[in-house]
Amino acid sequence: MSINVGNADRVVRGLVGLFLIAAPFLGLFGLAASGTVSYVMIAVGLVLVGTAAFRFCPAYRLLGLSTCRS
Repeated sequence: MSINVGNADRVVRGLVGLFLIAAPFLGLFGLAASGTVSYVMIAVGLVLVGTAAFRFCPAYRLLGLSTCRS
């Protein structure tokens, strides 16, 4: 598994992921009015935090992209 997520991308993914995880619990902006929406937000947030932590994005690999410097 090679690294394909750069530092700026990693920070953005981490922050957005944490926001998506926290929003349903904090009731921010009524984003999580539906239970299904809440679960989807948490799932997407976990994926974003995971890709930021491991610095690997499977979608980038499939598309042949990389945001890290070689």
